[in-house]
Amino acid sequence: MLEFSVKSGAPEKQRTACLIVGVFESRRLTPAAETIDRASEGFLTAVTRRGDMDGEIGDTLLLHGVPNIQADRVLLVGLGKERELDIRGLVKATRAAVEALHHRGTSECVSHLTEIDIRGCSLEQVLRQSIVSIEDTLYRFDELKTDKELGPRRPLRKVTFILSNRKDLMEAERHVREATAISNGVRVAKNLANRPGNLLTPTTMADYARKMTETHVDLQVEVLDQSRMEALGMNALLSVAKGSSEPPKMIVMEHMGADADTPPIVLVGKGVTFDSGGISLKPGPDMDQMKFDMGGAAATIGVMSAVAEMQLPINVVALVPTVENMPDGNALKPGDVIRSMSGQTIEVLNTDAEGRLILCDALTYAGRYKPQAVIDLATLTGACLIALGRVPSAVLSNKDALANELIQAGENANDRVWQLPLWDEYQDQLKSNFADMANIGGREGGTITAAAFLSRFTREYDWAHLDIAGTAWKVGDAKGATGRPVALLAEFLMKRAEQASVGKK
Repeated sequence: MLEFSVKSGAPEKQRTACLIVGVFESRRLTPAAETIDRASEGFLTAVTRRGDMDGEIGDTLLLHGVPNIQADRVLLVGLGKERELDIRGLVKATRAAVEALHHRGTSECVSHLTEIDIRGCSLEQVLRQSIVSIEDTLYRFDELKTDKELGPRRPLRKVTFILSNRKDLMEAERHVREATAISNGVRVAKNLANRPGNLLTPTTMADYARKMTETHVDLQVEVLDQSRMEALGMNALLSVAKGSSEPPKMIVMEHMGADADTPPIVLVGKGVTFDSGGISLKPGPDMDQMKFDMGGAAATIGVMSAVAEMQLPINVVALVPTVENMPDGNALKPGDVIRSMSGQTIEVLNTDAEGRLILCDALTYAGRYKPQAVIDLATLTGACLIALGRVPSAVLSNKDALANELIQAGENANDRVWQLPLWDEYQDQLKSNFADMANIGGREGGTITAAAFLSRFTREYDWAHLDIAGTAWKVGDAKGATGRPVALLAEFLMKRAEQASVGKK
């Protein structure tokens, strides 16, 4: 586990294995680098003039034997153009610095990058993004390998951030604790989503959620089994599980950090632990990636981990409907008509549009909490990947104010979302001759019609839908879960908790 801390002090006096300072383009030194340069009688200036470091963002140069300072080594990190440096630039530079040090036997370092004035960023954002990006850079999922990946003999274990103002220390220490909780939540989400479908089933995911109560004593977990869901009329959810030998579960997690009569925010995470497509079978290539189809569930559980660790003074409920979608003689068939928990009937035209079937019953169940707002997160449509790529998640909502909150939270957390329309005209694509609605609306506007389907179950409360099909995991050499949108939702909930606290004063 990495250890993070903050302190103030002059760069030339830091006793550390490595001191990290920045260089802007055109070899312009940051204030900390200038101080080192003066103490070392122009050592850094001489290095940059030779052309070894031009300041291009993400470039690094490790220096040994810098005279007249206490640090063993100095790492120069390129920051790009000074006027253009934003939080994403800081993240890129921080990642580069950590990668440069991690495999060089540097077990601890001191960073002066947090002293730099980042355009439009608070100290809270700078510290949070620094910590989250460092944890993300060093994350590895090798628990299933017999021979673990050989890492450095002395990996990076401790990072200290320098503050320009000593008065900020107490506040900064709080930000470090919060950022660590968020990073831990992201790791929870990644570890769950990276596990294969034979090891992560609805049952084992429910067991994991229950076990979290041992660490987070204020967290309450209840698991609804098939018989409970049958009694509630969750036929849409149950229909998806019919083709699998794995029993479905509905995981209910509650963090009640505010007064009992305060309406909670409800998170709903899609938990298809493996999605074969059912009778509407998916193509074989890349089907292994369908273990990630519970990315929404993994992120929801990760958010609850962060909320519980921070002990946020807010009421949050997480609903995780979880199933396995498989084809067998009992499986849901195209053309079947099912009655959802809400009483509305659904004609199933494609069994691979199963995520919305489990979500619609969970969204109906969410109504019993009389919530402030409900946010569902789901790897729901391939159309979202085509529309937006892998940079932002999509957000659609029946309340623009809620969508705007999520957009702002995404900007602050560097976990961005883009709003798509949810106009009534899209509802026409869900018409069915045999039921109240069809479960698909055709190829055009697939992300929007999927949200339009869900909106029919959310009319009683403010609701937003996050489609994370393009952002929940990476492909290629970096294949694996990203843990998104844990950081976004943690930011959103922290702001809601802060607003509630201000409102009480």
